[in-house]
Amino acid sequence: MEGVSIILSSFFNKILNLEFEVVLYFLVYSAVILIGRVIIKGIIKKSFKKQEKIKNVLISFLNWLTFYGYLVFVLNYFSESKWMFEKLFSIGESEISLFLIIILLFIITFANSLAKLMKKFLLPNIYEKYQLDKGVRYTFNSIFQYFILVIVVLISLATLGINLSSLAVFASVLGVGIGFGLQNIASNFISGIILLFERPIKVGDRVLVDDIIGDVIEIKMRATVVKTLNNEHMIIPNSFFLEEKVMNRSYGDSKVRAAIPIGVSYSSDVLLVRELLIEVVKEQTKKTKDILLYPKPSVNFLGFGDSSLDFELFVWIKDPYNSKAIKSDIRFGIFKIFEENNIEIPFPQQDLHIRSIDKDAVLKTDEK
Repeated sequence: MEGVSIILSSFFNKILNLEFEVVLYFLVYSAVILIGRVIIKGIIKKSFKKQEKIKNVLISFLNWLTFYGYLVFVLNYFSESKWMFEKLFSIGESEISLFLIIILLFIITFANSLAKLMKKFLLPNIYEKYQLDKGVRYTFNSIFQYFILVIVVLISLATLGINLSSLAVFASVLGVGIGFGLQNIASNFISGIILLFERPIKVGDRVLVDDIIGDVIEIKMRATVVKTLNNEHMIIPNSFFLEEKVMNRSYGDSKVRAAIPIGVSYSSDVLLVRELLIEVVKEQTKKTKDILLYPKPSVNFLGFGDSSLDFELFVWIKDPYNSKAIKSDIRFGIFKIFEENNIEIPFPQQDLHIRSIDKDAVLKTDEK
């Protein structure tokens, strides 16, 4: 901490020793750039109010241009300043200056932005050509971005004259840190890499975690984001999916079997009930392609309940994302067809029988 404070104090002293005129012009130019960005952004929003997609693209490009333009301006403006190239600290035999830090920042952020553009505009065409699913696309996107960043960092460090062997000191410190305080973070990071390659779960899968159903929408470096059916987001550590039991309803085969329980009165024709339940499913297949007729829907007679004859309708659904809506539609259909065929869906009830009491028996009991 003492070394860092010395470096920072030395750096700020050099800034404060700059001529007032130099600082003033720098602040004025910076203000002009920022105000210009605000004005142009306002014009874009006003001009493309109804064209949301074009507006977002132009604003993103403006932000990108402002950021990198400002970095170039800073480098150019202070290109003749000695303090820009003076040593701040050393890594092994390599001396690190503010100029090198800005250049590294420029290269890394530029490469990251370029990777994002390629993921957005170039890679989707390749995915469409080979008809890759959503999970595979996300895996390739993540691997591609990590690969680009690692390559760019290594190349930029070597280009700027930083000896890569001198980073061994930082690697050893990082190793000690992982051993003592970063075990959980390292575990989740490595688990995230395993999830991307082994793919026991992938983006787009429907999973059951702690009795909560949700869809995997993102696998980050440390955690996985699962969106529940109630539009709530669960942030789950990556290691959880490798260490705990998780039900993946989309793994291998995405179709699922939905069970719909139903009870009818004891006076009902059980054979007719079975026919009507199957008929409801066939009617629903005309409205949606997500209900499968193979495997065939089936009806199980579960037993004799206290108030009803209990059945269970089994239906195979192609896409688990639509299972909730499909089960609801089937229940509507069941209620309607039962009503048309005079089949009663009973509610729990109890009959109370009062037995007559023999008066002579009561009198004899009282006499005793």
